Order: sequence, then structure tokens, then C-alpha cells
Amino acid sequence: MRILITGGCGFIGSNFIHYILKNTDYEVINLDGLTYSGNPDNLKDIEGNERYRFIHGRIEDRKLVYELIQDAEYLVNFAAESHVDRSILDSRPFIITNIEGTQVLLEACRHSDIKKFVHISTDEVYGELGETGKFVEHLPLLPNSPYSASKASADLIIRAYHETYGLPAATARPSNNYGYYQYPEKFIPLIITNLLEDKHVPVYGEGKNIRDWIFVEDCCAGIATILNRGKTGEVYNVGGESEKRNIDIVRMLLGLLGRDESYIKFVKDRPGHDYRYALDNTKIRKEPGWSPKIDLETGLAKTVEWYKNNPSWWKPLKEKLMRESRGFWS
Repeated sequence: MRILITGGCGFIGSNFIHYILKNTDYEVINLDGLTYSGNPDNLKDIEGNERYRFIHGRIEDRKLVYELIQDAEYLVNFAAESHVDRSILDSRPFIITNIEGTQVLLEACRHSDIKKFVHISTDEVYGELGETGKFVEHLPLLPNSPYSASKASADLIIRAYHETYGLPAATARPSNNYGYYQYPEKFIPLIITNLLEDKHVPVYGEGKNIRDWIFVEDCCAGIATILNRGKTGEVYNVGGESEKRNIDIVRMLLGLLGRDESYIKFVKDRPGHDYRYALDNTKIRKEPGWSPKIDLETGLAKTVEWYKNNPSWWKPLKEKLMRESRGFWS
């Protein structure tokens, strides 16, 4: 079995490649454009693996994608621009990659013998929740940022290709991932690396926004389950079942790193900041059969330990972010 994985040098994509090579005998072709968050160092330890091949290129490159899809049986699409703050500053890259790039992949699949296309979406396409309830897959999409709007657009295009052409596609909507190899502008690695550098940690507003967190290895297992046993034409929530306010995540990390609350720096909230996300996992629990295994406390401890042990991975990235001086990671 050969899988074409797009965006495999990113955070979830690289963890998924590690997961596949460790737990299956599948062959992997990794297509990645190596934009700012695509890091070949995420996969440095498998460069010599005979079941792994890397191709440098973008999913918008029709000729390249059409060639690669002929050599694959399955496609898993992680390729995306995914940082909300960057989408607020400039939405164009999100439209190009998340919408136009997805359409190129779909067209290539339509003209091939691909057995299944699994697309990685996000819980942010649903919009926001109040104090109660959870997102279920059949809810209307109500995105509130340019990033989530671009992902919702891709989800709808995928649905249309399945309904119109019978394309064998399924969509995974994970909750907020955290874990190894996550780019340090994201919330949890930003907090960890700032504390490791003895810096203050920025918290939007009063830190009351609530997210459902999932350890990246659990998410990879969920995506693999959809790939192997999920039905085409379906959308599956992949939630961590670990809701926490942002301020509570910060306090947990402060505790793990032996710091007090004087390190917290509350900053102006971002525009359109969704209050709460939470996913209902009933559908994926019943069929194809998956549930998260790693609780939040264990996952955060594993994540903190990884960043402690890998400063050579994250420090150059952090220095690059500081040079860019856009202000949302300092």
C-alpha cells in the first residue's frame, strides 16, 4: 500500500508519517512545499528509510501532483496554511493553499485510480460554541476567521466532488493538536519555549477561551482509522475530549516547568476570537471505531519533556520568528 501524503513536513503531517512507518508496512511519498512551517528536520531520522520518499513541491503544481498521484493508492492531505493570526494579517496564502491547492488534489484524484482521499480539516470550521453543547458533523459551517473560512471552503468542495463525481473522499476534523514538532508560534509550544527561555507568556484577553485538546499521536491514530476503515463521503470529528480554558493550560505548563503566575502577560484579544470549541466523538467511536487514549496531563508532560530535550530543533525557529517581528509570538 502506497500513500501520498501532502504537507508531511508540517506538525501533524510529520507525526503521521512517523506513525505510519512505525505501525504499518505502508510506503509513503511525502510532497511538501517547505514553506515557513514545513521543516525537513521533523523527518530527519527517517531519511534513509526505504519505505519513505520526499518530493519538494507545492500542491498547487498541477503537473507534479498529477504525476505523483499515479504512483499512489491513497492520499492524505495535511498541506495547509493554518495559523489564525497570520490569516488575519494576510489571507491570500490561505486562499491559494487551502482552497486552490485542495481543488488541484481533487482533480488529480478524479483522473486517477485513487482508492481514498482523506482530507484533514479543523474544528474551527464550525464557528464557536457557547457554554454548553458540542459540535456534531452535520452542523452548518460558520467560520469566523480567514483561516477557518478557507478550510470550510475546502470541506465543501470535497463534499461536492464526492456527490458530483463519486470521488472516494472522507474528511477528518480534529480538535486543537499539541505535541512534538509543533511550530513555536502556536499556543502550547510558544508557552513552553518562552518559559524555557525565562520569558513572559502572552495570553489573549483574560484567557477564558476554551479549546478541546488532543495529543498529536492520538490524532494520528484517528486519521489512520479513517484511512483504513472510514466511509467515503463522510466527515469525522477527531476530538481529544479534553476541554480547558487557555489560562488553565498556561497554569498547567507553569506547574510542569516550575514557574509562577508572574510570567503571565495578558495581551489585547485578537479580532473574531472564537470563545469555545468542543467536538462530539460519537460517530467515530461507533464506526470506524476510535477514541483518544492519552489524557491531557500526560500529553502535556510528554510535550514539555520533548521541548526540553530538543532545543536544537526549536531555538532556530524561534529566532526566525523574532526576526520577522510581527508581534504575535512575543
